Amino acid sequence: MAQAIFGAGLMWATPLQEFDGTPIANPTPIMIGTLQEVSLDMGVELKELFGSDSQYAKFVAGGKAKISGKAKMGTVKGEIFSSLFFGQAATDGLTSVKYDTVGTVIPTTPFEVTVTPPVSGDFVADLGVIDKATLKQFKRVASAPATGEYAVSALGVYTFASADAGDTVLINYSYNNGVVVGAKQSTMIAVPMGYSPTFSVDLYLPYNGKSMIFTLHKCISGKLSFGTKLDDFTMPEFEFQAFSDDIGRVATWSTSE
Repeated sequence: MAQAIFGAGLMWATPLQEFDGTPIANPTPIMIGTLQEVSLDMGVELKELFGSDSQYAKFVAGGKAKISGKAKMGTVKGEIFSSLFFGQAATDGLTSVKYDTVGTVIPTTPFEVTVTPPVSGDFVADLGVIDKATLKQFKRVASAPATGEYAVSALGVYTFASADAGDTVLINYSYNNGVVVGAKQSTMIAVPMGYSPTFSVDLYLPYNGKSMIFTLHKCISGKLSFGTKLDDFTMPEFEFQAFSDDIGRVATWSTSE
């Protein structure tokens, strides 16, 4: 019975080195979640030798070879960002956004509103103030706000003009809610050109009691992208290219037939 392949399969990527080439002693394989599709393109550049006596090549030889891949996933996993693409450490925690739809009334003296981030989080950054009644954007100033203006401190204290007391405002801001197990966050730091993390890839394609497995022993990612849509799920795409490891291996494959 011939072997067929159905479905997107299962895919794991195992970090091998940090962005600066530091080996990872005990790497944890990362499963590419809710896999939608995977493509592997393998090609060899052909070099041809022609003579004046024939329009067809007399010799053809294989030159440069390349294996590239692309995976589209339906879920987001922070380790893909930190370990496979940026190669920079991530910490447990979550930076989130308070998108205000309820509003707060500006009090009288001292005309201040101190925001309280959810789950005892820490205020990170101001994302603007809007008048709930008129939907007009307030203007941020350094201090001494006039009507329609506000100032904000690093602790999330919003100061308004006395003339705006009694108005209801929508205050939007970002906050960090501390350590959340499973959540990941990191700040990407610029590094010298040529620095990128490496990883291996295992692609498993089972169907009808048979399977095909591809292992790419050393890879580097050249692109990580995602786009949002109004009425659909976001599908991040992860692109990578294989090259030979320290002992010359590029890929290992196995099929049931």
